[in-house]
Amino acid sequence: MTYEIEIGRGKRGRRAYSLDDIAIVPNRRTRDPKDVSVSWQIDAYQFEMPVIAAPMDSAMSPATAIALGKLGGLGVLDLEGLWTRYEDPQSVLDEIAALEDETNSPAVTGRMQELYQAPIQPELITSRLAEIREAGVTVAGSLTPQRTQEHYKTVLAAGVDIFVIRGTTVSAEHVSKDHEPLNLKQFIYELDVPVIVGGAAGYTPALHLMRTGAAGVLVGFGGGATTTTRRALGIHSPMASAISDVAAARRDYMDESGGRYVHVIADGGMGTSGDIVKAIAMGADAVMLGSALARAEEAPGKGWHWGQEAHHTELPRGDRANVGTVGPLQEVLFGPGHHTNGTSNLIGALRRSMATTGYSDLKEFQRVDVVVSPYAGN
Repeated sequence: MTYEIEIGRGKRGRRAYSLDDIAIVPNRRTRDPKDVSVSWQIDAYQFEMPVIAAPMDSAMSPATAIALGKLGGLGVLDLEGLWTRYEDPQSVLDEIAALEDETNSPAVTGRMQELYQAPIQPELITSRLAEIREAGVTVAGSLTPQRTQEHYKTVLAAGVDIFVIRGTTVSAEHVSKDHEPLNLKQFIYELDVPVIVGGAAGYTPALHLMRTGAAGVLVGFGGGATTTTRRALGIHSPMASAISDVAAARRDYMDESGGRYVHVIADGGMGTSGDIVKAIAMGADAVMLGSALARAEEAPGKGWHWGQEAHHTELPRGDRANVGTVGPLQEVLFGPGHHTNGTSNLIGALRRSMATTGYSDLKEFQRVDVVVSPYAGN
């Protein structure tokens, strides 16, 4: 069976669906939300909710990573961000938040590029991760593939529990004439900690990443609320189809490897509780959230949200977006909610959706029925 349609006489393409294009359907008995488990485990690390914070300066600081960890999630610190470039980045964060309120502003982008030119200081990588470890929560840090070789020894020496390698698009077979690329399979094999790597947006690249020994694969390009990758590069992958494709790669890799399970983590474009619900319904084991957590009162961005793409030195392809503030992190995740647009009580909404459709845990919920129903209102 083929799902390709004719775009023109010389090109055919596959129809793909975003999370807004689908909806879940209750087709069985209902449950009490209190009887539903949303716990999740990767490698030896157990979490009370399937939420990983995106390594973005606007959402994650050592303090918010600790707060999220104590609430049952996993905070991931950007080890190439402001917290490892400045001893006290608060004044820099305040300046970014105070820049002119205008989307696509060259002045804003230029100033952010300047601020992120400060060098990464290895001793700050060590101290930031130590601060998180001292709080007694799982320690996770993120590097891009381009910086992994340079800084990974510092990260490991600092005692990271989970290593995240995150880029716009990460492949297991990167080719370069100018330098020796990171050999992911060899790199992961030699590490003693689980590695989450991505993003991948299709079956084949995800399968290749799984074969490197990664514990988890990020699906998507990240930075859903802030990225302009589609405008700048013409690259986009609708998330519902991407998650389903990578979930299929997980299934086939389990058969190929004799039962090794690689976690599928949806990354980007999930700003509301409904998006989180549908991402898991399509096959994700967990979600990596940026804008949803940037709306917390504790978030360093103070209602502004941006990712690494926004300050890329040569080709910026992200905006600093005003996502606003919803309330404390506790309210954003567990309520009680005071917003009707899916921006508060995210985990409560997930529990209720699972209960309404009759599923008791996340793995079961991946089997829920879905329909193609393009979003046409509230």
